[in-house]
Amino acid sequence: MLKRFISYYKPHKKLFFIDMFFSFLMSILDLIFPLYSRNMINDVIPNGQMDILFRASMIMGILFIIRYISNYIVAYFGHLLGVRIEHDMRRDIFSHLQTLSLSYYDDTKTGHIMSRIVNDLRDITELAHHGPENIFISFTMLLGSFIVLFSIEWRLSLILFIFIPVMLIFLLRRRSSMESAFRSIRKKIANINSQLENSISGVRVSKSFTNEDYEIGKFEDSNEQYSEARRVSYKVMAEYLAGMGIITNILNLVVISVGGYLVYIEAINVGDLFVYTLYVNYFMQPIRRMTEFQQQLQDGKSGFERFIEVMEIKPDIVDKEEAIDLENVKGNIVFHDVKFSYNVGEDMILSNINLSINSGKTVALVGPSGAGKTTLCHLIPRFYDIQSGSITIDNTDIRDVTMKSLRENIGLVQQDVFLFTGTVKGNILYGRPNATDEEIVEAAKNASIHDYILTLPNGYDTYVGEKGVKLSGGQKQRISIARLFLKNPPILILDEATSALDNKTEIAIQDSLEDLSEGRTTLVIAHRLSTIKNADEILVLTNDGIVESGDHETLLSNGKIYANLYNSQFSNLNN
Repeated sequence: MLKRFISYYKPHKKLFFIDMFFSFLMSILDLIFPLYSRNMINDVIPNGQMDILFRASMIMGILFIIRYISNYIVAYFGHLLGVRIEHDMRRDIFSHLQTLSLSYYDDTKTGHIMSRIVNDLRDITELAHHGPENIFISFTMLLGSFIVLFSIEWRLSLILFIFIPVMLIFLLRRRSSMESAFRSIRKKIANINSQLENSISGVRVSKSFTNEDYEIGKFEDSNEQYSEARRVSYKVMAEYLAGMGIITNILNLVVISVGGYLVYIEAINVGDLFVYTLYVNYFMQPIRRMTEFQQQLQDGKSGFERFIEVMEIKPDIVDKEEAIDLENVKGNIVFHDVKFSYNVGEDMILSNINLSINSGKTVALVGPSGAGKTTLCHLIPRFYDIQSGSITIDNTDIRDVTMKSLRENIGLVQQDVFLFTGTVKGNILYGRPNATDEEIVEAAKNASIHDYILTLPNGYDTYVGEKGVKLSGGQKQRISIARLFLKNPPILILDEATSALDNKTEIAIQDSLEDLSEGRTTLVIAHRLSTIKNADEILVLTNDGIVESGDHETLLSNGKIYANLYNSQFSNLNN
């Protein structure tokens, strides 16, 4: 894991070395001041050498300015280094998330994903900046101050050296407790993010059911768990800081007491004891720095562990090494003995599906809810992979082509319309990001949404709100259909594409969809059977598989499931 963390420094090694150089320079300058003080107190001032005092003070003033500049560079470039590493990690994790299969998103809460991209990476940034810097400065200060201390008074330094193992033992014993505590915090904050995202997304539902208090209660449960985790972590941190504090105070007491005795027996002078006391503080400074750094280290480490967890998740569906691009698509689709379930060992959602859709034909899927109509359609663009059998397009198994080229040739309008936060134009443009304004307008006209868009305050640049909340269900549906017109693929999948529209608009959209379907292979899932009467073939899908097939008139004359469904809807309309 450490090797992987270090790899993120390589693209920014220039910044890293600048940070380390000036950190080293700061440490050296800090070590010079006590030596200056020792020389002034022991030699220069007692001998009345004011000219030397003046020149030395001027030099120290210049060194202080250099330290100020070094401090600025470390603070700025060090944080810049952390920000750039965070940028690279966020880019990598987001890019990796785009490669993961839908099954990952089916099983993972959105709030947990957001927590890893935002909270965890923010803590990693602080570690990336302060980690090497603190370690480097601490090591330099420890080594430098110890050398000087030993040269001033070796007996005191031996006593000082005895305290180092005590501090290290204490540090290592508390480390595991802190690591466990901060890992628990990571999990709890992810739960809060998930609960918050879920409650805000469903705020209209909670208000319609007057369940605000219920939502507050659910959130408070997560909030309490997080607060308790923080309490435990701060208890561990308090024990750690208090322990290091008393060790430091005892060390200072020993130095003053033993040092005072050495002055008494004239083993050292007062100036040396004064300087020695300064250097003891310099010696303890990196230890205190590392003590304070422990929380940051544990935060960053647990965050990076969770980052690695996501990065090591492999997508369920990947391209073969020898996968080819799907080109010049005609649209002949064949299902051969297809079996599918979402999880291994579970009952099959689809069993022994055999289906052939000829190029340019429109095939409709009808049947009861839960029979697998949408699932069947999601298998064509390989949102999920089948357990056995095969699906081919133009006699090529879809597992033998790249997913990018496969999905570029398929247009999908889903039952649950999703609009991105942004403008009307931006959402239509999602169908083909390099399309011109004229093409966007043409797509909107084909989807019968252009005239409505012109009535909006800013036309195509009107903000639609988060997930299109400012638009009606029908308007969102028509914008999603406009995306499909803009993409203009050879294969169309319409999953309840007109379900949110009123009858008048539905008829207009249906005419547009029929125009778009001309010469293209189209698979339609429909609840309103009146919209699929003109389909070339209608398939009735139940839990037993495809139980009926034929055109509208043939299925009506058979008097079976389709006829019952159609007559039931027709009678309901008449009533």
